Amino acid sequence: MPTTRKESLYFGLIMCFGMVLFMTLYNFYLNDIFGQISFLGGITDFLIGFIVAIILDLYLVGPIAKKIAFKLTANTSNVLFKILTLSTCMVIGMAFFMSIYGLITSYFHNGLYSNSIIKEFLSVFCRNFIVALPLQIIIMGPIVRFLFNKFIKTSQNNLVLKN
Repeated sequence: MPTTRKESLYFGLIMCFGMVLFMTLYNFYLNDIFGQISFLGGITDFLIGFIVAIILDLYLVGPIAKKIAFKLTANTSNVLFKILTLSTCMVIGMAFFMSIYGLITSYFHNGLYSNSIIKEFLSVFCRNFIVALPLQIIIMGPIVRFLFNKFIKTSQNNLVLKN
């Protein structure tokens, strides 16, 4: 787990990259966009989504999710429970805001599918949440923690030892 602000930034960048990549591909599949969007258009959509996600992670969802998760896990020393609580809080917040972003993007590309924006949002949020939570907990979380510990923490520790 990250212990410094710099480590948190690296961890957030890696996690956002992976989550946005998979969720972008998932949403392209759901909306039957494969074959209709150019490669450059897909990369552009991914990059814009990544920028929105990293801003949300660093300045809104991340700080709020950490406060909530740390309050919920204040009386435990179980690291796994802390990780799962933080991951769940992050997914709820990010799925909420990224679903709003997706709804806005979809509106500009295709218009709304129904007359109720609330119904549309709930549909998008639920479809994203049911994939994002297991993706975060089972796949991306362990991969990112492994990469972080192998490359970021190791290089940080080596720099400290050399000085």
